Amino acid sequence: MTRYLISFPGEAMRVAPEELPAVSDAAHAVVRDAREAGVLLFTGGLDDDVAPVRVTADGAVTEGGYPQNALLSGGFTVIDVPTREDAVEWASRIAEACRCEQELREFQFDPLV
Repeated sequence: MTRYLISFPGEAMRVAPEELPAVSDAAHAVVRDAREAGVLLFTGGLDDDVAPVRVTADGAVTEGGYPQNALLSGGFTVIDVPTREDAVEWASRIAEACRCEQELREFQFDPLV
């Protein structure tokens, strides 16, 4: 099995406010299906109301994230599936539910996980 990150930036989801309940219901249905299929590891969205911080090895905290990640936002789903084709299928279902394209990335294999 291989783990994949399916994600989209917050600004990619351009949905009228009155459509949000339907989008939410559709997205939750896909998440339920993924959970029932045993492929869902994690899903959620970044909270834009909570500012990021950087943490050093000695525990020092600096306000703000990396400058190159300033636009990091949106929703994320991590799945564990046998093939890339399976990952594309799940990404397609999420894209349909959220009404925006999804980015698909493969995690590097880690034998300890």
